[in-house]
Amino acid sequence: MNTIGHHFRLTTFGESHGAAIGGVIDGCPSQLKLDFDFIDSELQRRKTAQSATGSQRVESDKIEWLSGLLDGITLGTPIAFLVRNEDAKPADYEALKDVYRPSHADFTYEQKYGLRDWRGGGRASARTTLPIVVAGAIAKQILADKSIVVKAETVFMGDAEQARKEGDTVGGIVECRITGVPAGLGEPMFGKFSAELAHAMFSLPAVKGFEMGDGFALAKMKGSEANDTFINMDARRESRVNITTLTNHSGGIQGGITNGNDVVFRVAFKPIPSIAKPQQTVNRAGERCEIAIGGRHDVCALPRALVLVEAMAALVTLDAILIR
Repeated sequence: MNTIGHHFRLTTFGESHGAAIGGVIDGCPSQLKLDFDFIDSELQRRKTAQSATGSQRVESDKIEWLSGLLDGITLGTPIAFLVRNEDAKPADYEALKDVYRPSHADFTYEQKYGLRDWRGGGRASARTTLPIVVAGAIAKQILADKSIVVKAETVFMGDAEQARKEGDTVGGIVECRITGVPAGLGEPMFGKFSAELAHAMFSLPAVKGFEMGDGFALAKMKGSEANDTFINMDARRESRVNITTLTNHSGGIQGGITNGNDVVFRVAFKPIPSIAKPQQTVNRAGERCEIAIGGRHDVCALPRALVLVEAMAALVTLDAILIR
């Protein structure tokens, strides 16, 4: 399943150390003049080699647009694009091709497909998230015309600099807020807005947790504390109705449908599993061995994951609008 979305659909392709990474966007409205500078600036946010704690892989991430555009304007036909891998170094991983790295997708991919691309994780690499940013940037542009804004921020992150010195990694939590969302988006029972968001976020590498609104904290509340009371903001003005809620414990979604408040959710990212510290594991023959993973890896996913969370949220929001 390499496609996400119902009406606004993204299909991605490519491996970490293959020839290129790319995607096909189907269902994009026609006559949209793409803001290429904005798309490039979004790619810059997920780019490697920008800090001491980030991957030092150097890629230009220059997009080649293959179809779906005429003079920078969408035709309504599939938009195909690719970004060539310029700094792939598969030799960095040759010593690990018969070893199952702890908490990586090595073992599970091999169990599913009978073989795996050992060059930097292949399809399971964070490198493959690049097309999500491209599609998300286009979705953001469309949403901006509807006064809908998607913004993510880090609310917790471990000490990445200290972890780097120790040859280790850290995780963290991202909070995302979607403002300007109209009431009525979401398709119960199994296409709820919250369910689509969760599906999108769990499709990102290293994501291990998701919560809407107050999330797990709601489990410790009483109903009288957790309920969002409805009010009419224009009650003093004759013949005017502007219904909202006093609080937003629900995160802008009730019954799987947006209620007009800000949609708020949080995503937990585990520590990057590629660490320089020695670890015990086994190889394909089941023999015990010790590994210390070299190569170029992030110490924490969060700095480059913010744009991914936003992109996925934008894709889900635009798709829900088109469905409606």
